[in-house]
Amino acid sequence: MQATGVNSAVAIAVAQFAPLDDAADNLATIRSLCEAAVGRGAKLVVFPEYASYFSPTLGQGFVDAAEPLDGRFIQGVRALAIELDVHLVVGLVERIDEPSRFSNTLVAVSPRGDILATYRKLHLYDAFGEKESTWVKPGEIKPPEIFHFGDFTVGLQTCYDLRFPEVTRRLVDAGVDLVLVPSEWVRGPLKEHHWRTLIIARALENTIYVAAADHTPPIGVGNSMIVDPMGVVLASAGEAVDVAVATISPDRVAATRQVNPALQLRRFAVVPRQY
Repeated sequence: MQATGVNSAVAIAVAQFAPLDDAADNLATIRSLCEAAVGRGAKLVVFPEYASYFSPTLGQGFVDAAEPLDGRFIQGVRALAIELDVHLVVGLVERIDEPSRFSNTLVAVSPRGDILATYRKLHLYDAFGEKESTWVKPGEIKPPEIFHFGDFTVGLQTCYDLRFPEVTRRLVDAGVDLVLVPSEWVRGPLKEHHWRTLIIARALENTIYVAAADHTPPIGVGNSMIVDPMGVVLASAGEAVDVAVATISPDRVAATRQVNPALQLRRFAVVPRQY
């Protein structure tokens, strides 16, 4: 089942690195990886969660380093997108109106430097001994912000959201056929297995492309990947700082859905949980 629409096929990339507690250093690394990805033909590059700032211990340092959407970090990302004529998606430690918390935010930027969509993490990482909600304000449940990239409709989700299938399904209900997952997937027993399994499952069950970018070790698992609607890993990175590039096509989505019309056959809808 090969893609037939050669003209609508497009290359995308996932870029993995270990962000530091210095936004300028992180932006320099983003530039280097973006140049490598664009040099290999990528028109969209996905970077990890917490790309603007990261420290091994979640705490006040994140709050102090938080920036608004019009801050220096996103200004730098927007300038880079214009310079390299590429779509960029990055994780931002976003400043909010609370003295002791911040927003774990994703920002999608167009080649013209426009902010196309933002996403604030819905499911916080209160698991495996961690407590992200102590410092992070969860995103509001509202209609997803989506954007168009070539013939694809694109949606965003973050890391721990992968463990909640309804997040991706809700995006698909909004018309999305390419989901981007910037992450900081923490290492641990079986965690790389979970990472790989969940990414592939989200692609398979929704007959979509999924592109997930992680931090590299020693904290993240690396292994960033691009998976197609049949669950095929088209490109992946190992444990080192790197980019992985793959060509994707909307015809592959259409052909897969002819063979496996699971979305048409479903008998349940996704509704927000009432607390």
